[in-house]
Amino acid sequence: MTNSLIEELKEVSLSMFRKNFLGIFHGSLSAKIEEDSFIINKRESIFDEMKHQDFIKLYSKPDYRWKQASIDAHIHANIYKYVSNAKYITYAMPPFATAFSITHSHFYPKDYFGNKHLGELEIYDSKDFVTWYDRAPEEIYKYFKNNNTNIMLIKGYGIYACHRDLHTLVKEVALLENSCKLLHYSTI
Repeated sequence: MTNSLIEELKEVSLSMFRKNFLGIFHGSLSAKIEEDSFIINKRESIFDEMKHQDFIKLYSKPDYRWKQASIDAHIHANIYKYVSNAKYITYAMPPFATAFSITHSHFYPKDYFGNKHLGELEIYDSKDFVTWYDRAPEEIYKYFKNNNTNIMLIKGYGIYACHRDLHTLVKEVALLENSCKLLHYSTI
């Protein structure tokens, strides 16, 4: 694993943790290394104090290492396999965007930056939380492919985002969260 890439992921994970996008033990962050491999946080990672050993390199064919990896590893693997522009992926659960998704079916940003950079988004309804993790690896990558988007807001679950650039990835999550926060405060 490249040390500079891991250092970059550590910095981003701390920033996302401080913004409440990643929790103590929930969320995921990964980077594609080669066509058949990527690095992702381990299952019990604490995002505000990530260390080199909190990341694990996985190959597209599951092996013993997958048991140590984030619960989201299969989702990330499918996105890397089927979405050509995915170099970085995150699963985040920012509170305003996740709360907004519970009571809405679409996101229409009313603020300038949200409107300019994100536009309207469909909120994906997984319909059934009981079977969600069985279906998610397939449904999420298909959503990205079929909707030609880099960001997916899932009802009551959070955000999946992928991008070629790590900082743009985080920026889009932050824009969505901020737009949802502004919508929330504008209705109080």
